[in-house]
Amino acid sequence: MSNDLCFLSATELRERIASKKVSPVEIVSAVLARAEALQPKLNCFITICGDEAMADAREAERRVMAGEPLGLLHGIPVTVKDIVNTRGVKTTFGAVPYRDNVPSEDAVAVARLRAQGAILIGKTTTPEFGSKCLTDSPLFGRTRNAWDAGRSSGGSSGGAAVAVASGIAPIAVATDGGGSTRIPAACNGVVGLKQSNGVIPHSQALDVFGNQTYVTPMTRTVADTALMMQAMSGEDACDPWSIGVPVPDFIGTAALRGDLRGQRILYCLTPPGRPASAEVAASFKASLDRLAGLGAELEEFSGDGFDIEPIWRAINHTVWRTRFAKLAAEHGDELSEAFLKQLALATEVSGVGYQEAMFARTALFRRVQSLLAHGHLLAMPTLTRTALPIEQDLFGTIEIDGADFDSVRPHWFPWTMPFNMTGHPAISLLSGFGPDGLPIGLQLVGRFRADAELLRVSSLFEAASDLLSRWPE
Repeated sequence: MSNDLCFLSATELRERIASKKVSPVEIVSAVLARAEALQPKLNCFITICGDEAMADAREAERRVMAGEPLGLLHGIPVTVKDIVNTRGVKTTFGAVPYRDNVPSEDAVAVARLRAQGAILIGKTTTPEFGSKCLTDSPLFGRTRNAWDAGRSSGGSSGGAAVAVASGIAPIAVATDGGGSTRIPAACNGVVGLKQSNGVIPHSQALDVFGNQTYVTPMTRTVADTALMMQAMSGEDACDPWSIGVPVPDFIGTAALRGDLRGQRILYCLTPPGRPASAEVAASFKASLDRLAGLGAELEEFSGDGFDIEPIWRAINHTVWRTRFAKLAAEHGDELSEAFLKQLALATEVSGVGYQEAMFARTALFRRVQSLLAHGHLLAMPTLTRTALPIEQDLFGTIEIDGADFDSVRPHWFPWTMPFNMTGHPAISLLSGFGPDGLPIGLQLVGRFRADAELLRVSSLFEAASDLLSRWPE
């Protein structure tokens, strides 16, 4: 029975807790036992908060039995990526120099989840400062894919995705600066949403006006993503883009009803010149057929203008250089070669170059707006191939269908970076499995701040298959 609890969604657990069919103590005990059992194999945690979580579970049980008001996530286990601040719980950013860092307050998103009764069971692994699409660090080593220990978990929210995919906890807090939620979601077969700019306040962004990073939900089902969005969204004074943004009924809108008649979905396999594996192309076609079967009208769009990795890198790496140059000078021997190489790349970007990239970012936003004025959503593969080998080097070649390509970012995830820069909501959904049993993801992109509608479409797509019945062995 205890292990069975680990395979229930947060939505199902919520109902059972409220009806007193199961206790938060039983749930948290089961989740912690599973975390301890799988951690040596998967390495998806940097900290497990066993004693604190059990104390919180006992208090959650007391409130249930006393008939007190319960929050949206009362008694439900959650993990938080080790780049997001947690009050009184070590937050290392995946970096050796921060191995003993303990924040004095929660990030806004975490505080809101706790206020709704969620119970923190641990901090999940991330590469140093979320700096790459592979989850490994000198601090903790490599995090393995939930479906195949010989493959990468993706990144940078690899630990969060693996914990959800393997049934350790139903919901997770992740982050996404260029695909860091959607990449590992696709690698591990879970739901990864990068919401619209401002929908969830970002209390740790240093440049909140030019920010392109997001604190995000990671779950196994679309309904659970809606549950997290309901709890985490809403304006906060720390984030100007959140001010005045209303909180819709995410839960009600994402509930399974209706179809996609009247919806025009524009689709593209890859930007011109970028490859996609045969298995990804086949899964993408099957996904489009599924959307058409739900009543959607499909129309292909040109990927011209979306090959924007140099623009993303000029902005992103300049931010990193500004944040971490002093740290690298003082602690270079404790940081990874890949992280230091990325900081070095930023020295090639001038002030004019940075501003030109910001101009290009505006042009990209307007390009997406023009597409979404014609169609309701965009569709494309999340990744161009399944999870990379566990020993993959960020600066090495990437193999796709037997051919080697010279850089990972633009060849593996050309479609995730654009929507960090434009702020449109983008979600990765499990769309199928390759012949090797590894998950494949579909990315859907919605209109700006139409996050609830994106979840509605995603819920219909998810329900049109039985993929959720499969779990990693």
